[in-house]
Amino acid sequence: MISSQILQNTIDELHAITRVDFAVMDVEGNEVATTMQPGFVQQQAAVQFANSPADSQIVQNAHFFKIYDEKALEYILVSNGTSEDTYMLGRVAVSEIQNLIVAYKERFDKNNFIQNLLLDNMLLIDVYNRAKKLHIDTEVRRIVYIIETKYEKDNTAMEIVKGLFSSRTKDFITAVDEKSIILVQELREGDDYEEVEQTAKMLRDMLNTEAMSSVRIAYGTIVGEIRQVSRSYKEAKMALDVGKIFYMEKSIIAYNTLGIGRLIYQLPIPLCQMFMKEVFTETMPDAFDEETLTTINKFFENNLNVSETARQLYIHRNTLVYRLEKLEKSTGLDIRAFDDALTFKIAMMVVSYMKYMEQQV
Repeated sequence: MISSQILQNTIDELHAITRVDFAVMDVEGNEVATTMQPGFVQQQAAVQFANSPADSQIVQNAHFFKIYDEKALEYILVSNGTSEDTYMLGRVAVSEIQNLIVAYKERFDKNNFIQNLLLDNMLLIDVYNRAKKLHIDTEVRRIVYIIETKYEKDNTAMEIVKGLFSSRTKDFITAVDEKSIILVQELREGDDYEEVEQTAKMLRDMLNTEAMSSVRIAYGTIVGEIRQVSRSYKEAKMALDVGKIFYMEKSIIAYNTLGIGRLIYQLPIPLCQMFMKEVFTETMPDAFDEETLTTINKFFENNLNVSETARQLYIHRNTLVYRLEKLEKSTGLDIRAFDDALTFKIAMMVVSYMKYMEQQV
């Protein structure tokens, strides 16, 4: 159903061009939009015309027309006047509104199709049949972005995203929940992940500035067929979750850069608990004090370089060595050695993952 505001804007434009007054009524004779004085067209006259077999008729010194959605009567258009010119302009207005009905219905159908496609709610044969009916290309390169906003149902952010891509008619902007906006973008020939990253940055910067909202954006991998769009969506969704667990400092997360975090995210919790008990028989990583955690993180950031870590922590090299030896005594792991450092790093990521999953329950 077209909004009353859209219909009002349409007949306002027609009135400005033709200098003819128009009114749009529903099948019960209620005014939906008008350029005439309110109540100029009698409700009873509109209802009688709606129930008549005629598609157009002169009533009360005005031309009445029926507007159909396929075969169902949707609106009644009234063109003020009885001349031949008024009749022709009324037919033009009817054609304009019927085209709007088709366009908006197609837009709704496409949105519904994309939502079901993302959620894997259709059989494969239905995907291709509906895509063909809706004139959606099935074999073009696409990628899915998920934009998570600070507030639920952020209509401002949604309108900004729609405005940014209003000229790209083959891109789709939708939502499947109240927390995020989904962009399914058709890529141009030659576009690669560098262009995808630039698009994500543009979206982030524009939304942070215009919507005054801190957003996180994740995207999946580039796919070549429409049936694979749901895969890119699932990848983007995973990237968003993995980013919250392991890469909180990042506002843009790409699925193909998740690294070991993606593997840990797919581990069952019982297996994680077993791993932690085997590696740390007594002191768990989440039980360390702030100083110890800062030392460990900085040591990893500097690729196990003792001298550089000590310099950045503003401590003596021997003080850092003492802290690392103390950590080795409590955990049995010497993170100056690559194997032990790798085990310790994975363990810290597993702890973060387990805490996140506990919060989701």
